[in-house]
Amino acid sequence: MRRVIVRRSSVHGKGVFALRSLAAGERVLEYKGEITAWRDAVRRHRREGVAGHTFLFGLSDGRVIDGSRGGNSARWLNHACAPNCETIEDAGRIFIHTLRPIDAGEELFIEYLLAIDDPLDEDVRAQYACRCSASECRQSMLADAA
Repeated sequence: MRRVIVRRSSVHGKGVFALRSLAAGERVLEYKGEITAWRDAVRRHRREGVAGHTFLFGLSDGRVIDGSRGGNSARWLNHACAPNCETIEDAGRIFIHTLRPIDAGEELFIEYLLAIDDPLDEDVRAQYACRCSASECRQSMLADAA
């Protein structure tokens, strides 16, 4: 039985929603896509992507999973400053696990903690603004937006 579905999100674009109740600590999805070098993924994104919107997920070994190539529904997970899911890397694969029980119909969120090379000016801040509206919202999807 399918556990999640992608549909329109009130937070941003598309989102991933639970089709049934999910238990705390449950493995829900694997983040899938083409595994490539960061250099190649960034070059492709500059050529084909949309500024401020990527499906790139960094791995600890320096490579990246490009969810825009062979990706699955996990690429539509939205950011929240108080996420209900976390990402766990295991042998070069990324899995999405719930942090708490999740009700059917609830949107799943992870904390992006993005890193960028560009200088942090107002345009960049706006590009990576958080829309989660959590009481403890950091106002940014960037890891070091302070």
